[in-house]
Amino acid sequence: MNRLTHHRVEVELGDRAYTVHIGPGVRALLPELVAATGASRAVVVSARPEGELPPLGVPTLWLAAHDGEDNKNLAAVARLCEHFARFGLTRSDVVISCGGGTTTDTVGLAAALYHRGTPVIHLPTSLLAQVDASIGGKTGVNLPEGKNLVGTYWQPRAVLCDTGFLDTLPARERVNGHGELARCHFIGAEGLAALPLEEQIARSVALKASVVSRDERDQGLRHILNYGHTLGHALERATDYALRHGEAVAVGTVFAGRLAGALGRIPPDRVREHHQVVESYGLPTALPADVDHDALIAYMLRDKKAEGHGLTFVLDGPDGPELVADVPEQTVREQLALLDADRGSPPRGPRETARPALTGRHPTTHL
Repeated sequence: MNRLTHHRVEVELGDRAYTVHIGPGVRALLPELVAATGASRAVVVSARPEGELPPLGVPTLWLAAHDGEDNKNLAAVARLCEHFARFGLTRSDVVISCGGGTTTDTVGLAAALYHRGTPVIHLPTSLLAQVDASIGGKTGVNLPEGKNLVGTYWQPRAVLCDTGFLDTLPARERVNGHGELARCHFIGAEGLAALPLEEQIARSVALKASVVSRDERDQGLRHILNYGHTLGHALERATDYALRHGEAVAVGTVFAGRLAGALGRIPPDRVREHHQVVESYGLPTALPADVDHDALIAYMLRDKKAEGHGLTFVLDGPDGPELVADVPEQTVREQLALLDADRGSPPRGPRETARPALTGRHPTTHL
């Protein structure tokens, strides 16, 4: 294997174990990783220009990826599988994703379904995808009724987090990636903000790898990785994804702190810490204007973590974060109202431009 100087994090899953490579230039490892799969053909689904990746050494079909939640759906998965079939891809070949988190999720699901499982290698190109989406084997797409409601588990053969891709990220997209880093503070990786970015990515990946290795399929511990995501996913849907994932998770993290405080799980200083950590990353800490609370409640009731028919959140507590079911709806509504009252000028990163106005939507049915 090419001896680049970079971080390596092992995801220990027995015969499905793999390595996450983190650092500038790690995309150069791709031809060796493709060769290691034994593939005779490859499909690359990329949101980046073809010339940014090295030749793979096998016949390769290049397909354009379109990052963004609007393109993360079952129709996109079907189109990818059709291209795979026309190219003659077999289950012993390999699929490569190169793009942000939505590309990773969509291509991962297509690889999982095609021939009931085709090897996949991820090259995440956004900060958000490098710190979270590309690791752990979760694949999924959205439905009009909610986010990530259709998916499966399909572990990659390797992940290449080439930090060189981050040099061209727009300012807002970089801040967006900070949303997943901020929530790490409350699930076992405090103090990330003081580290160089590559170290932040490596520690975030190591935390996720440790959790996934112990709970691959969300039977218990892995739920903590969804800290801030219950409200976060609802905000994404309620704003038609005008609020980006990391921004929404940031608000969801502040809300999780408030809710845990209201339920007597954590003291006031810990509640304030949630706000302070999120704000320190230049992320929003309050609900965007005009988002309907009924819409948020409806989307949260459909959240994939929900047990039974109540509202379910990952919340901090005396023993650390854990899944809390049947949170009283009235308490949730009260805390949403308080988060609304906190709205002011949202904090911004050093180069971030103002966010567009957001408009809430009302779902037609409740779960």
